[in-house]
Amino acid sequence: MSEPTRDFCRIAPDVVLGSGVQIAGFVNLYGCTIGADSRIGTFVEIQRNAVVGRNCKISSHTFICEGVTIEDECFIGHHVVFVNDRYPAAVNPDGSLQGPSDWKVVETYVRRRASVGSGAVILCGVTIGEGALVGAGAVVTKDVAPHSVVAGNPARAFRRTG
Repeated sequence: MSEPTRDFCRIAPDVVLGSGVQIAGFVNLYGCTIGADSRIGTFVEIQRNAVVGRNCKISSHTFICEGVTIEDECFIGHHVVFVNDRYPAAVNPDGSLQGPSDWKVVETYVRRRASVGSGAVILCGVTIGEGALVGAGAVVTKDVAPHSVVAGNPARAFRRTG
């Protein structure tokens, strides 16, 4: 990462970066792990306890929240959003603001060599299988089989890859 770009990034001291990671400007990283030779695009946020594997490409404006694991050699398109809360709420039943202990992170997995198209929304608790392709704008609500192509809202299988 070049020095001028670093001025426009927030990379917390608890971030683990593999060798050769490339980070564009206006990136926010905290408590996450990013594998060697991965590329992180502009305006990406990756939260604590998220993992990005080796040789991944994370395109601009993507949000990777806590509880998301992206394995090696994956492509994540522009403006992809991951969700980690099955029942999001701002307040508890008594009206008090929710804090970290008031909800549970639901994990999500993107397996090796999977690709997620631009604008997709990945709901929590799903696994996108190895080599699968999620079409642009899809809303993934359930597991995606390995080497399959899904698209739509909700995402549905269309065919197998390669």
